[in-house]
Amino acid sequence: MLSRRRNLLKVLAGVALSGAIASWLRSAFAAEWNKPAFDARAMSESLKEIGVDSLIESSEIALNAPEIAENGAVVPVEIISSIAATETIYIFAEKNSQPLVASFSFASGLEPFIETRIKMAETAILRVVVKAAGKFYTAAKEVKVTIGGCGG
Repeated sequence: MLSRRRNLLKVLAGVALSGAIASWLRSAFAAEWNKPAFDARAMSESLKEIGVDSLIESSEIALNAPEIAENGAVVPVEIISSIAATETIYIFAEKNSQPLVASFSFASGLEPFIETRIKMAETAILRVVVKAAGKFYTAAKEVKVTIGGCGG
């Protein structure tokens, strides 16, 4: 009986310790999630939440996306930033109910390159915002969606 109790206590202590370690790892290594920016219903609200006061058009952002997306649920996007000290890349689909689609942070020295698939509700401007050295740069492209994405 005493042996079972000890084994149970060991198991419970192990579970509690592993939960504490997992929580610490999440907080130590996971990037902060800007919930208000992702929840915003208008692009202007999202931009405000990420700290944008003005956008600078830049040819140093390569935005590769199809002109016509046959399926709005899986629109392939590739982004390369040649802007020095790129910290974060944001992707917006302006007509989505929640325009901020994705956010990618880069540690110093990493190549700011993204290849992903996003959802687009309808034909819209796909806008990329790059944060570098405290300034915000942008590039955009219209993507025509032929069948439903976010909205069906």
